[in-house]
Amino acid sequence: MKADIVTIFPDFFRGPLDYGITRRAQEMGLAKIEVHDLRGFTHDRHRTVDDRPFGGGEGMVLKPEPLFECLESMGVAARVDRLAGRVKQSVVLLSAQGQRFSQKVAAGLALLDRVVLLCGRYEGVDERVADFLADREISIGDYVLSGGEIAAAVIVEAMMRLLPGALGNEASAQQESFTVDVKAKSLNGADSTCGSNGLLDYPHYTRPAEFRGLAVPQALMSGNHEEIRKWRRQRALEKTLRNRPDLLKGAALSEEDQQYLAGIRRVGIEGQEI
Repeated sequence: MKADIVTIFPDFFRGPLDYGITRRAQEMGLAKIEVHDLRGFTHDRHRTVDDRPFGGGEGMVLKPEPLFECLESMGVAARVDRLAGRVKQSVVLLSAQGQRFSQKVAAGLALLDRVVLLCGRYEGVDERVADFLADREISIGDYVLSGGEIAAAVIVEAMMRLLPGALGNEASAQQESFTVDVKAKSLNGADSTCGSNGLLDYPHYTRPAEFRGLAVPQALMSGNHEEIRKWRRQRALEKTLRNRPDLLKGAALSEEDQQYLAGIRRVGIEGQEI
């Protein structure tokens, strides 16, 4: 995979791209990440990338010319070919007005050969960039940042860890929060004790078995795979209901799950009304 980041602050990415899974994916040859300085595509002595918006208003807006020229110099496929699926590429404008980023979106991007991330700044970007250059807009959450650099780092990290071979244990990605369409393996398998299937992840414990009077739940110490699976699934259901009940609408729920949820909705988690 090739990931290109277009920004006016290229030095920002010297840190986020040099650690963890992102660095590992590059060292293994699974991905190539290149950062492009948008100011290199300006033609005035001040290297101007922004201007005041027509119609008035507060703040400045990124101009279209540098962005169009930058992508043309990179040899990115035409928008019409990207939208038609003739090439496995995408140009993403990072914007507060975009589609909300999710694990599902990350998985789709990770399947592409090339992803270009355009980091917005100031009050926004000339709308012709969204209409005629990018093929999608993405937001990482319902809040406003000063620019798209942090969002780009988030998206790159989420994509890199989904590339085959990037994680030491491929089953790890199947058992994380928000992962969907997971098929559980045999009870003798390493990932048998339940994947996420769209829920938040279940709680994790490690040694010591007792710490300051707080013991690891007995179910996890039992060695009984079915008991462990059931305990983890129930805790994942509880946590999702408590913190992200919206996820339950799209989660793969068995009849056992639905019965358990009905029960805890009646009595409430930890004695609280649900």
